[in-house]
Order: sequence, then C-alpha cells, then structure tokens
Amino acid sequence: MKVGVFGLWHLGSVIAACLAEAGHDVVAVDPDAGVVAALRDGRPPIAEPGLEDLVRKNIAAGRLRFENDAASAFSDVEVVWVTFDTPVDDNDVADVAAVTEPVLAMLPRLPRGCLVLVSSQLPVGTTRRLAGSKEADGRGLSFACSPENLRLGKAIEVFMHPERIVVGLEVDADCAKVTKLLAPISDRILWVGLEAAEMIKHAINAFLAVSITFMNEIASIAETVGADAKEVEAGLKSEGRIGPKAYLSPGGAFAGGTLARDVTTLAGIAKMQGLPTRLIPAILDSNREHGGWALRKIREMLGPLSGKRIAVLGLTYKAGTSTLRRSSSVELVAALAKAGAAVVAFDPAISELPAGLGGAVALAGSAMAAAAGADVLVLSTEWPEFRQLDWGAVLKTMAHRRIVDANRFLAPILKGLPDVVYAAVGLPLAPRTS
Repeated sequence: MKVGVFGLWHLGSVIAACLAEAGHDVVAVDPDAGVVAALRDGRPPIAEPGLEDLVRKNIAAGRLRFENDAASAFSDVEVVWVTFDTPVDDNDVADVAAVTEPVLAMLPRLPRGCLVLVSSQLPVGTTRRLAGSKEADGRGLSFACSPENLRLGKAIEVFMHPERIVVGLEVDADCAKVTKLLAPISDRILWVGLEAAEMIKHAINAFLAVSITFMNEIASIAETVGADAKEVEAGLKSEGRIGPKAYLSPGGAFAGGTLARDVTTLAGIAKMQGLPTRLIPAILDSNREHGGWALRKIREMLGPLSGKRIAVLGLTYKAGTSTLRRSSSVELVAALAKAGAAVVAFDPAISELPAGLGGAVALAGSAMAAAAGADVLVLSTEWPEFRQLDWGAVLKTMAHRRIVDANRFLAPILKGLPDVVYAAVGLPLAPRTS
C-alpha cells in the first residue's frame, strides 16, 4: 500500500520505518525541516535500538522517503497515519493543539477516499472532532484510531510483534483497508468504535499507573515492618485472580509523562462531567510522593547531605534512549545538588548535561570515575552495561559501600559482596553505618 506517516519524532520514525520494513511504500512527513533532513541522512531524532539501521535499510530499498510538504507527499496515498508525539506540560496536561493544528491543516490536501488513522495519544473524542471538522467536510475522508503502543527501548519489537492491535473505526467499511495495512504485522485486531479505542488507551495506562502506585505504597509499609516487598509481590501474583503478569513490582515512581497524561486526561473529563471520582486523581498524588523515595533513602543513609559525594549512574528517562525530559534521575540529581551534595553522574548516552545542571553536577567519563570516592552510589537508569561492571572494583573505589537501587537491578550481582549497605524499594534498610 502507499502509506503516509505524519509526525516524525519517536512514534512516527518507528512506525514509518516498520511499515516500510513490512513492505509498504511509505512517505513520511514532518513540518520540521531539520528532522526531515536528518532522517533523509538516516539519523532518527531520538535513540531507539535498531531504528537507525532500519531507516537506512529502507531508504536504500526505496520503500521509505521523508518530505516536508504534505500536499505533494500525500497526493496519492491510501492511508495517512498520524503519529505526532503529543507534548505534555509540567502538570501532565496534553498539548492537544500541537497535534490537531497540523492535522487540520493537512486534511484539505488529502486525496478523496483517504483513511486518516490516528495513533497520537489524544483525549477521547479528538478523532471524532477531526472527522467532523470543516477541514474534513465534503472530502470523502474517513477516520480511525489505533492507540500508540510505543515502548522506549523496545519500540520496533513491540510494533512488529504486537500482542494485538486495537483499532477504532468511524465506518465499518474501512475494516478491509486497515486489515490490508496491518496484514504484514498482525491479524490479531480488536475492532471497536472510535471513542472506545481512545478510552482503551486511557484505561490501560491508568490501570498500569494505579498498579504501580498501589504496589509502591505496599512496599513503603513493608520497609517499615521488616517484610521484603518482593516476597509480597510473589504472594500477590500467585493469587489466581491477580496473576503472574500483573504490573505489581516494587520500584521507582513512574515518570516520563505517558502514564500521567492519561490519568490527568481521565481526571479532567470526570471533573468536567461532575463525576465523583476519587481513585483516579489520587494516583498522581501517590506517585508524586513516591518520587521522593531515593532522596529519602539517601538522607536515611547519610543524614545531612552537604559536602557528601554522591555518584549517580544513569540520567536518561529509560535505558536505550537519549531523552532526558521528565527523567526522575535528572530530578534527583537536581535535588541532591540543591541540598549541597557533590553530585557526579555518568550515562553512556549523555555527553552534555541539560541546561540548569551545569555547574551543580559533574559529568564523569565512566561509571568507575563517577563512583570514585562516593559516599553513596545511586543506580538510576538501568543500562545493561552497568551490570557488566566489575562491582568488586567499583566498591573498592567508593568511600563507603552504600548503594541505592530502587528496582533491584543490581541485586543479583551485589549479593555476596561484603559490607554493602543496599537500599531498594520494599526492602528494609540495614542500620546506617558511618
């Protein structure tokens, strides 16, 4: 099929490359000339394992090209897949206009009979409003929604091998066109209405968010009573009504805006409709409180932080990416620096500190250099190479063998090493040593 992809940050770059890999003829458009120029040169705008190779491969094969002008690029496409990454502000409110405005400007340029498939994460009802807009009126366009399922660090694998694909249709007649589009990827399609597709995404993310916050509250209680929350987790997952795949693992607070965006959207809709919801708004309050766990543990270990040297391994939002926006690690190092600690950080994907941290935080050239002389080492981003370090040697360079590792990423490696004071979510902390 001749397919257009509109919006080329993380989501759009992945979808465009994967559709071309699946055999479609793909033309991908973004209003940002710099993004397009870089992609033409085989350089995606964000780091994602395998993406650069996939882009270069399909450009060379002639199945993928990048353009700025939607009018000419989309003149003969059968489907336009809307893939803008929806921005969120500091309060986790989606900037809907950042997606809908370029889409509305693009609609009059589409050929008659074109299907507009929306995957950008937008509030329920947005796709219907696009379909009913004056820009779409009388053009014979149809609309569908397939909520994005982008997972940082695993985006290509998840797109090409989905558990199932949710598709909401405006008209049932588009079932054949969407089936043809997705046939090289999966035939496991859940067909629903437009609003149901959008609500499914909101509900999934809200459920994952409430699962995380619930387990972290349980873990906080477990720490104080001497119970290991991982053992509590095992008990929960052995319960048939919960199950082994439940999103119930004690660890860090969720970050990055994706889950929070949907929780905020649902809370906003409920408030607008005058519905007496209590649970959904409380999710963000609980998560916000848990976001201070690492700082609390460091204080518990060290007392006053002024003058203490703290090593932080990992700054990015998640391993496998280079994005720092909404990174809990960046928030932690800023708080540590504000408290007077000498913070030294290392991240394999970061060669320059973000604005605001320069001067307050030092950037080391290696994990070993960051750890040298540290009173505490914090494992913040779970890069696989951190497990490959010689931890016996790392610990010898530290002033004190104190490790903060919210998700127990290093637990199997550090087990058995002597004199390590180890803090993880839901694990009672040994008494503070000098």
